[in-house]
Amino acid sequence: MTHNVSPAFNLQDEPWIPVRTRQGDVQDVSLTDALLHASDYTALAETSPPNLVALYRVLLAVFHRALTTHHGRWSDADRARWFKQGLPDEPLRAYLAQWRERFWLFHPQHPFMQVAALEHADETKDKHKPWTQICLESASGNTPVVFDHSVDDAPTAIGYALACRNLLGFLQFTPGGLVKTFRDSDKAGALSNTAAVVPHGKTLAETLLLALHPWDSLRPNDLPAWQQPAPTIAALCAAPTLATGPNDRYSRLSRAILLLPTEDAKHIRNVRFGAGLGLEDDINAHDTMACYRINKEGKPIRLSYSEGRAIWRELPAFVPDATGKQNLPAATLSWATNLYNALGQWDAPVQILTSGLASDQAKLLRWRADHIELPATFLLNPDAAANLRQNMQRVESTYFSLKSIGAAMIANTMPDPQHKDTRSRAKNILDNSPTASVYFSSVERELTQLMQQLAHSDADSAETLWSAALAQAIRQAWQALGSSLGASPAALRAKARAQPKITHLLYTLQPTTYATTSPESTP
Repeated sequence: MTHNVSPAFNLQDEPWIPVRTRQGDVQDVSLTDALLHASDYTALAETSPPNLVALYRVLLAVFHRALTTHHGRWSDADRARWFKQGLPDEPLRAYLAQWRERFWLFHPQHPFMQVAALEHADETKDKHKPWTQICLESASGNTPVVFDHSVDDAPTAIGYALACRNLLGFLQFTPGGLVKTFRDSDKAGALSNTAAVVPHGKTLAETLLLALHPWDSLRPNDLPAWQQPAPTIAALCAAPTLATGPNDRYSRLSRAILLLPTEDAKHIRNVRFGAGLGLEDDINAHDTMACYRINKEGKPIRLSYSEGRAIWRELPAFVPDATGKQNLPAATLSWATNLYNALGQWDAPVQILTSGLASDQAKLLRWRADHIELPATFLLNPDAAANLRQNMQRVESTYFSLKSIGAAMIANTMPDPQHKDTRSRAKNILDNSPTASVYFSSVERELTQLMQQLAHSDADSAETLWSAALAQAIRQAWQALGSSLGASPAALRAKARAQPKITHLLYTLQPTTYATTSPESTP
């Protein structure tokens, strides 16, 4: 198989970016159309969470560089003007025209987001892999996926548009691990194991302005991949480097890839593949779309997706922490807040899209996309953020108490309930019971009202509401757990012994009782 080196499929002209129109229809548009008519579309309509975030990052990098090239410096006041009037047409047209040659999906020297040097490198010129190698949802090699039965030796063919979107998502979210071409192993992509945070507007144009990283005089060399020199084999073999800024992170070639078109010049079956331009971790420059929790050792840990854990339970990581010792919200949320301030919309709720992929080393676990509406008060007012964080801690601490009582009850249905192995088995049974899902789904029903009351400084009503919500959640979860144990004599005795503890836990949730308890005393 030989690679077609003639320029083909220019992304500025060809439809490849799925968008949703104001009428609710979904259609593919070109890069030029997506940017110049961004006000006509409500959002990107990509269904793969990793690909979705990667598309937003490419659009943001193009937009940022267009503004920098044309305006030099711009401010939040400029963003506010564009928010009202639409994205500036002239800078975008000029930038796209200047860099048109770098947006060919197939090109002899500069294929978009690929490495042309793989065509003639000894390590890759006679080797190829199925396109599923760069598709995070597909089976490839020794990483099978339950509902994907593709075979490496006989890959199906996909169109250029989908191949390009899969390429972008893979480069951003690929986990680190073995590569064995140019290097034994390689660093992870910029968003590996991350629930990326994108503030959302009513249109694609508003979303790009809300999430746009500011002009930075200290980063004049922060260039996206398509403005950088074509990677050489020596560069692929070199040590990982720090990102020069968001544009670099948003488009880093974390793996070296070259798409190979089929004979009909319409599809992709195979790719050339190797280690890329490794991205070194930078403790002083976190990813702008990632939220971080601070662990006991003071190390920031990225917010990711945990099995069965709803994203609203991570709300403390989205709001500012005055001490800086508990969490670091995504920079994109700060930029969105600054824009709403410039617009004079201090009470506007911030619509947040979290989207991404969770992985454990090289093992891909799950991906999700979630939406949260967060009142701007929590991003602007440290006291409101602290109140929200405290109420979220109440949810977790109350469940911790419920879980402890429930595990003891289950252990009391077994022989030798005090033995550590028995208690361990009881905890496993509880974890696989409906207790957690019933509890947290019940609490979630009151979350929106809680945030509204806290945002309007109605602390007393919020406490009453939340205490009642937690009590109701305990009752429902306890009933579900009791039903799962059955009605054997041992189960009935265990329930009777545990009931006083549940009654006491419900008593502590009465507002007058909880008000006398400091947050530090909760388990």
